[in-house]
Amino acid sequence: MTTDLPSSGLNGLRGLRTAPSLDGGASSLLLRELAPLLGACEWFTIGIMAPSGDAALAALRQLEAAQGWSSLQPGDPGEGEPGPVFLKGNQRTGLFHLRREEGLGEGILITGHAASDPDAEDTWGPLPLDLFA
Repeated sequence: MTTDLPSSGLNGLRGLRTAPSLDGGASSLLLRELAPLLGACEWFTIGIMAPSGDAALAALRQLEAAQGWSSLQPGDPGEGEPGPVFLKGNQRTGLFHLRREEGLGEGILITGHAASDPDAEDTWGPLPLDLFA
């Protein structure tokens, strides 16, 4: 089931527990809104709430490919975690960590960091796991 993007776009996602499932048109609008915001930042931390380690890693790799980012490397061997997980990635360290976590929603959270422009810093999401596919 797909839902509409909140009329307030990215800001409408703030506070949601789980990312909405969007159709192609709504996904395109969200990506167009997100692109200049990401472009204003120097580096990122990523949080991915997913039903499995494989789903979290797939979402991370799709995000990295879509943005042209270097691939983060595992900081622990948790990729095959069964059940719901939280993946935390950090471009500064080049690592991601994966842990089993019950009670989370699903989605991607991206936090942009910009020491040269602190006003550009923000957190966006939760974004659908397949947004960058």
